[in-house]
Amino acid sequence: MNSYGKLFRVTTFGESHGKALGVIVDGCPAGLKLDEAAVQTELARRKPGQSKITTQRKEEDQVEFLSGVFEGVTTGTPIGMVIFNTDQRSKDYSHIKDVFRPSHADYTFQEKYGVRDYRGGGRSSARETAARVAAGAIAKQFLKQLGINVHAYVSQVGAMKLSTPYQQLDLSTIDDTIVRCPDPAMAEQMIELIDQTRKNRDTIGGVVSAVIEGVPVGLGEPVFDKLHAELGKAMLSINAVKGFEYGSGFEGVEMLGSEHNDQFYSEDDQVKTKTNYSGGIQGGISNGEDIYFRVAFKPVATIMKDQQSIDAEGNEALVQGKGRHDPCVVPRAVPIVEAMAALVIADFYLRNQGSSLEKLI
Repeated sequence: MNSYGKLFRVTTFGESHGKALGVIVDGCPAGLKLDEAAVQTELARRKPGQSKITTQRKEEDQVEFLSGVFEGVTTGTPIGMVIFNTDQRSKDYSHIKDVFRPSHADYTFQEKYGVRDYRGGGRSSARETAARVAAGAIAKQFLKQLGINVHAYVSQVGAMKLSTPYQQLDLSTIDDTIVRCPDPAMAEQMIELIDQTRKNRDTIGGVVSAVIEGVPVGLGEPVFDKLHAELGKAMLSINAVKGFEYGSGFEGVEMLGSEHNDQFYSEDDQVKTKTNYSGGIQGGISNGEDIYFRVAFKPVATIMKDQQSIDAEGNEALVQGKGRHDPCVVPRAVPIVEAMAALVIADFYLRNQGSSLEKLI
């Protein structure tokens, strides 16, 4: 499927080396004063060629609004946006036209559809996420009006892990370094590691951590559409993602129930919890505390080293390392994680408005 969401719904289209990428946002409420420059800023955070530790493909990712906005305000009708590709080098991929690259979607696409766009991976390329970021930028502006803010940052590159809790970090400094880690000393080490990996013609993975502040109580459904399940689905739909955990995650299994339970207390007529191992979600529904989670990204599959593989006929073949690719995807993945999280919360916020008769009257 190329669409996500039920009420705040996005549909993306386009390929890495096609004419353009695009997205339709359907269900955004009318009357939202839309800052188109802020949408462009989000795209600039994701665009290629922004530093020495990202791919050197040069795309300005200039967004063009086609519909749904009049005199700077959303009209309630579908918002159409398009981003034209300007720096494709399709010839860089001619050598893998009939060869399956290791850990790519080449083989699975060929088997599923019987045809594939080998130029940069076509629809399977991470370039598709530019459309998601554009849509997510609108969702972030909608949520900001409600007092909800989404932040993501790089917390790990390879084995180099930032252990400081997000509450002790200055999240306003996330974009102060090219690696988007809010700890300056750790950021410098991460940059050095990624740059050295690039020089070695290899790639490395990492983790993006995220926190959503100001989420009201009640978002999410009790069975199949649990809030954390939808967040997991959204994150796992991002290219190169191999894992998702929220709250205490896998480390929680080492704790006793008496240690892990989040005890309730009342403060200023509001229900709070003394701890937040639940990650702001209980029973699949937000409880008013911060929602926090981690997203694991594998090393980028395209490396600048030759690899053994097979071709479409099953013959042994050599995949040569060519083209322009990220040595580590996590710095550019930060705005993608924020965008997908914002889309999930925006959709559930609208869905929650019909959860009881009291809210409808």
